[in-house]
This record gives sequence, C-alpha cells and structure tokens, in this order.
Amino acid sequence: MLSSCARVGRQFCAKGFTPQDLRKQGIVAKKVLRNIPVPKYYQEDIANVPEGSNILPGCISSTGAFVAYSGAKTGRSPADKRIVEPDTPEEDRKIWWGSVNKKLSRSSYDNVLKRAKDYLSSRDQLYVVDGFVGWDPKYRKAVRVICTRPYHALFMHNMLIRPSPKELAESFSNPEFVIYNAGQLDAEPGTTQGSSKTCIALDVSRNTAVILGSQYAGEMKKGLFTMMHYWMPDLGVLSLHSSCNEGIEKGDVTLLFGLSGTGKTTLSADPKRRLIGDDEHCWTKDGVFNIEGGCYAKCIGLDETKEPEIFNAIKFGSVLENVLFKDQETGEVDYDNVKLTQNTRCSYPLEYIPGAKIPAVGGHPKNIIFLTCDANGVLPPVSKLNSLQCMYHFISGYTANMAGVLAGDELITPTFSACFGEAFLPRHPTLYAEMLEQKVKKYDANVWLLNTGWINGKYGAGGKRISIKHTRAIIDAIHSGELEKAEYTETDIFKLKIPKAVSGVPTEILDPAKSWTNKADFDHNLVALAKSFKKNFEKYKNEKSDRLLAGGPQLS
Repeated sequence: MLSSCARVGRQFCAKGFTPQDLRKQGIVAKKVLRNIPVPKYYQEDIANVPEGSNILPGCISSTGAFVAYSGAKTGRSPADKRIVEPDTPEEDRKIWWGSVNKKLSRSSYDNVLKRAKDYLSSRDQLYVVDGFVGWDPKYRKAVRVICTRPYHALFMHNMLIRPSPKELAESFSNPEFVIYNAGQLDAEPGTTQGSSKTCIALDVSRNTAVILGSQYAGEMKKGLFTMMHYWMPDLGVLSLHSSCNEGIEKGDVTLLFGLSGTGKTTLSADPKRRLIGDDEHCWTKDGVFNIEGGCYAKCIGLDETKEPEIFNAIKFGSVLENVLFKDQETGEVDYDNVKLTQNTRCSYPLEYIPGAKIPAVGGHPKNIIFLTCDANGVLPPVSKLNSLQCMYHFISGYTANMAGVLAGDELITPTFSACFGEAFLPRHPTLYAEMLEQKVKKYDANVWLLNTGWINGKYGAGGKRISIKHTRAIIDAIHSGELEKAEYTETDIFKLKIPKAVSGVPTEILDPAKSWTNKADFDHNLVALAKSFKKNFEKYKNEKSDRLLAGGPQLS
C-alpha cells in the first residue's frame, strides 16, 4: 500500500514548527515558514526582493504562474560540484573520482557548511520545505530544504513529493537529508580548492548538501538526484535519468532517455498514455517509481500546438524561471526570447499534466527508448538495439550540441554524457550499465535508439529535422507492437537494425544511407561520428568495459 502522500492537490501549513526546530541543523533562526500554502509563497517573494542583488523582482504571468529570476547563474554549475571526502575507505571506493566527481576535503567542507549556517542564521526569515524523494515508500527519503528565497521554496514544493500532515509530523523530526541553500552568499575563493565563488557540495557520509554562489533552483533538484544515484545501487535499485509513461489500456511502461533538447519531456507527455514522470526514475524488483513530485520542463520555443500538455501546465502554482515577456502589462510570456538565457524552464506539480499517474509508480518497462538529436544526420530515425549495443549506447549517451545548433552555430559538436546524465553519476558508469543489462534481460524489455535530430543530410547542409509527427508515429509503432514484428536491415559501421517500414513514416527516411543525395558525404560523416564515439568511450575503460566495444561502431 502506497502512503497517503499519493493524494494530490494538497495545501497545508505546518503549524507548530518553530525556529527552535532548526537547532538540530545548527541554525539559530529568527522566523521560519515551513511548508506554507502556495499563495503565501507568491506573497512572500513579491514582497521580498533579495537584498543587495541585481535580481529582478518576482511577478505573475498571464496564466497565473510565478515568474522568478535566478540572477547571474541561469543553469547548473557542474564545474563547481564537489563530493565531500567520505568518512570511510569503503565509501571512498564507491565514488567515480575524476572530472565529474571532484573531492572536497572534510575540513574545507566544514568551513563551507559553517559559512552557510552562519548566513542562514543571520537572515530575518527562513523557508523550510520538508518532502520526500521517491514515490515507493520502501525506498523514499525524507528531505529538508532550508533556504532564504520563497521562489526556491515554491520550486521544491513542486519538485518534492508533498507529505500528508501525519507524514509531516512523523517523518521529519530527523530528516534523512538536509540541503542548506545559502546561494545568495558567495563561497570564499580557495576554500573549495578553486577560484570560483560557487560551490555545490554533497556530503555522502553525513547526508547534507550546501549551495553557495548560485541561486539557480535546479541545483537542489539535481543534487538530490545525485544522491539517489549514490544510495540506490546498494539496495539493488537502478536510478535512471529518464522520463516514463504507461499505456492507458495495457499498462505497458516505457522509459525514455535523452539529454537536453532531444525530446525526453515532450515525448513523455503523450495524451494516449499516463505520465509517470518527466526526468528521474528508479527501477526496483517491483517495477519503476518516479523520484520527484513534479516536472521541470524547458520552455525555449514552447508552442501550445506542439506541446499542449506542458503549455497548459504553466498556471497558478507553477514557477517560470528567467523568462521575459511579450507584454509586461498583460504578463504574456515570450518563450522565444533568450536574452537572459536559452535555459528558460518551468517547474510544476506532476498532477498538472492531464492523466498523470498518481501514485507515480508502474510495472517493469516493456520498452526502453534512447533519444539522440543527431545533427550529423547519419543515425536512423529508429533502430532496435541488442544487449551489448544497449549498454554501449547507454554509457555513451550521445547527442549533438543543441545549444550551438539553436544559436545558429554551423559547427556541430558531438556531446556524450554517460548514462544520459554523467553529471549526476557519483559511481562509475559501468555499474549502472551492468544493472540495466541485468534488468533488461530479466524483464525482457525492448531497447530502441531514436534519432530526433536531422534526416536526409546534416544540419546546415541540406538536412532537415525530423518532424515530431513522424517521431510520435515511430513511438506509436513501438507501443502497438508493430516494430517487434517488423522486418529489419542492418547498417554499416554502427551495425544498427533498421525496420523496413513504419506506419505513418515515409519509408525513404528510415535508412540514412539511402536518403542522402551525396553518398560520399554520408560516408564521411558516418565515419567521423563513429570515431567520435570510439574516442569518447576510452575515458570509461576499465576491466569491465572491453566486452562492450562489440556494441559500438566497427571501423576497419
């Protein structure tokens, strides 16, 4: 039986919580507002512009969403993320140390943590959000967020799973993880073993996190995701950077993986299926569960006709980040305006998507889809992967550099992110890949690679981006079982199996080798991409990765 946090639309104020309750977290607070109703967050933010900053004041959009601004940082700062030196050698050996996970000494972290606590204690008023990560009660964690900005609190109100009053009283006297968000205060250069004024530090031994020098709300969300990647493998649970939905009639579950700009959020919001979640999930012995209580969608170029579910979720209670207006007086948002950032986003509760599944859990996945936006135009719109290809492409996590493409940059940059979320992996990618392989085999899941990028040529040289209509037709054919029964051919070099036909999709675009008009150009770009894959995979080499090379491109 799932907990009562499965009920939705709940608004409550945590009465009886006093500043004294934060002393366990080492904070001497003057006034604390904990788990307050959504309208109160609006009132508090509009009335309290951050002191001494150039951040724009919060306001309300024409649809009722709260519009907030994060200041200089409008995206995550992966270069400033640190893992605190673990307390034991056993914990230390679990971490994939290197460019992704940089070590912060215990003494340095103690200074960072003290700086954050001192700053929070100096504020006239703090906001506390208590909630869960993980919809399955067997694996969920009770999390406390302590922050100074109502915008951050409302964001986490959306993204955490909101507890019932009973759960709030029983599960949070000693939270299992605490985030100290003092992002308005800069880190002291040198204290984090670098010159940056930003520090995102995660302590895996004592279950705390500190944010300094960044007011971008996504740091909290992704910090918790990193911790789930650390905790879950020890429980035999695979944590995944994927969206997830479920068939209304058959109850079949699909996981969709993909980096930013590949369509992970857009394609998971399918009117023919129930949304389980748009970004973060876990796969257990019982099935899948969403980690979060909300969604965090990109807003750049948002169009009601193409993404109606997301467009209509932007209403009262949602948080729009760093967007600008077509008309300041009416509050109409200009989703094409990227003057502040291309990374405009919206946070909203999961139940804002029509037909979302609450509780956000499902059975074992029937289909797993890797989404890539290949601006080279050499990967087919759809291909079926075998076991080794599944692991190879999962570890590779390939897409093109979408930011450059959208800015009109003619230079195509291959982007690789292990497990489609390298920045959030505290452990070596092969650990997650092996767990995925085991679960795919045990539960007989189909694995597909979908190119949501360019066809008939590469970007800027005669190619065009495949239409969402055709991509959705391919996904429909996967869900109907059509592609399980299809006839296939095999490509050169990548050895991918391509269906000869897909209902609703022009046959001539299914095989890039045939759709390009210039065969020599196609071969050149195909080999170039294959070399990029092989070069990238070298950084993941260990004693377990050699056998996976058979799942990658084969160059003579």
